[in-house]
Amino acid sequence: MGALSSMWALWFFKNVKSQPWQCNLRLVTAFNTVEDFWSLYTHIQLASKLSSGCDYSLFKDGIEPMWEDSRNKRGGRWLITLSKQQRHSDLDSLWLETLLCLIGEAFDEYSEEVCGAVINIRAKGDKIAIWTRETENREAVTHIGRVYKERLGLSSKVVIGYQAHADTATKSSSLTKNKFVV
Repeated sequence: MGALSSMWALWFFKNVKSQPWQCNLRLVTAFNTVEDFWSLYTHIQLASKLSSGCDYSLFKDGIEPMWEDSRNKRGGRWLITLSKQQRHSDLDSLWLETLLCLIGEAFDEYSEEVCGAVINIRAKGDKIAIWTRETENREAVTHIGRVYKERLGLSSKVVIGYQAHADTATKSSSLTKNKFVV
């Protein structure tokens, strides 16, 4: 059995406007082996097939995929914003590579700083983000961003930004300033 370094939990969010946000978030399952990851991945719907307003989140077990969780609130996220056209060409492969970065602890000694990842399926363009624990840990955050960009195979011309959750929570995301870029 391929045991993973951490236990991971997959969450699913479906936006039902008549319900409070937290009621729309569901824990799907937790796993801690490579085999269980692949078994889960092959049985859930591909991200590109989800309806608009849905999210998948993969977080270390015990961390909820929300800003308010104590392990997230001082952190932030490396954000990849995709065009509508990329849903059919790139979305699923980018999300799978993101998941493999997480469960494979791809960020060397800074993998401990990673809380999880979220994919948002939205009509105006999908988003993928890796969430980290401490915005102020600049060395860890920039290392994670550089490795992530490389693993996704993004061109050096593509700039990805890191946003602190505290900033995102108080501003509309279009106004959130990037704290770091790679």
